[in-house]
Amino acid sequence: MEMAELSGTTRHALKEAVLSPRFYTTDFKAVDGIKFNHMRPEFEWIRDEFGKDYNLNHFKRTNEFLENFDDMPVRDGFIEFLERSCTAEFSGCLLYAEMTKHLKDPTLKRIFQYMSRDEGRHAGFLNKTMGDLGVAIDLTILQTRKKYTYFKPKFIYYATYMSEKIGYARYITIYRHLEQHPESTIHPIFKWFKEWCNDEYRHGEFFALLMRSQPHLLRGRNLYWVRFFQLAVYATMYLNDARRADFYAALGLNWREYDEKVIRLCNQITTQVFPLTMPVDNPQFWQLLDTCVSLDRKIQKLSERQDPISKARVAGYRLAIARNLLRLYLLPPRQTTEQNRWRGLPGFPNYPETGAAPV
Repeated sequence: MEMAELSGTTRHALKEAVLSPRFYTTDFKAVDGIKFNHMRPEFEWIRDEFGKDYNLNHFKRTNEFLENFDDMPVRDGFIEFLERSCTAEFSGCLLYAEMTKHLKDPTLKRIFQYMSRDEGRHAGFLNKTMGDLGVAIDLTILQTRKKYTYFKPKFIYYATYMSEKIGYARYITIYRHLEQHPESTIHPIFKWFKEWCNDEYRHGEFFALLMRSQPHLLRGRNLYWVRFFQLAVYATMYLNDARRADFYAALGLNWREYDEKVIRLCNQITTQVFPLTMPVDNPQFWQLLDTCVSLDRKIQKLSERQDPISKARVAGYRLAIARNLLRLYLLPPRQTTEQNRWRGLPGFPNYPETGAAPV
């Protein structure tokens, strides 16, 4: 099938860009070599938690989805939101499915199988909603044609943990806002976000447990990577959401206030496993992010121009963004202590032998 024959959303999802969701692969043999017998009861406990499939009956569509949304506010922005979310969920589904195929340990194998189940369910639910709007993604084409990025296993752990936890923070913040302002619910899919994001939270719990079982991942030079992936996830979200201010405004949200709330919540959650986190209480953190947004807006204004001067200016702005991100990275991190460590999410089961969250 030629690119011209694909749906617009499929073509767009296939494109590679710095701020776009990606598909990943890794060294599955190295993952299979993980030694965790010293914590096997905790791994088996979280395996059994996933096996309970709390959201087995949650993703059921109602007649609300069949209404006419042709005149909904920011329809294009909503479709882009669905496309990005669907691509990200499908990416997790494929990665976890590959883990399931390659791993030999029955506990790890089953955990990844359950997580692939969840992510596939999320992607399918999103894609059916896109189908209602006549813009469904061909997921088979996406699976076979989209470029896969190789990450070392430890990078997969850091990146996926952050992705799952910020996914929780994003969805629960939207859900709670729309609970208080139902008049801003532009589509019924947002009513499914609470249980949905709980899946993301549980997945993150597993990756926190996995990293805790491999102490070397959380000390020494690896702490530089911990900080890198935290900043990468936060900055990517911040720049993406700044470009989509109209979509958040349609939900009754100020994109910047929303992003700050999400980043602060995610940063707090990640203290459950990371010895240090981003200095979100430092005003410079937000000032530097805002400077990156201003530079990115200048890039967007010049994006359609191909003359040499415009290209040179765009290159200069991109270099300036990189410099500001480096300054962000070099800000003194916030150290995790017993006093500020995340204690778990109320309402979630805890590992019984500790009385604390499994991670």
